[in-house]
Amino acid sequence: MVRRIDPALLARARELRNNPTLTELAVWHLISRYRPAFTRQHILAPFIIDLACREAKLGVEFDGSQHIANAKQDERRTAYLEAEGWRIIRLWNSEVLSNPEGAVQHILERTAERLDGVYPEPMPSREGRTRKPRWS
Repeated sequence: MVRRIDPALLARARELRNNPTLTELAVWHLISRYRPAFTRQHILAPFIIDLACREAKLGVEFDGSQHIANAKQDERRTAYLEAEGWRIIRLWNSEVLSNPEGAVQHILERTAERLDGVYPEPMPSREGRTRKPRWS
């Protein structure tokens, strides 16, 4: 059985991925090199999660002032996703922007909890490596 994603939802996720907020960019630049991999604008129909680690089933939502008015909707959304086996954490935009390294540390710690203590590791740097000649 092939599960198809609603084309409108897919288009919305692509639009959000192509136009990230400053908060998303600040975290993404620090966390994208870690493994297991994180994904931006991950679709779990009918919702789109701002940042997700599929392996850990951890979702991160970045909330701004508009989420104060939508608190009940956010609670229903979180309840639905957690019923599907996901853990959702919410971070305020202002707090992330004032301390992006701390936000990433918090996300990595929650990821490790979901992975039974296996802490995400950064990918090895390519700095200083010499490239092998293609033709010998």
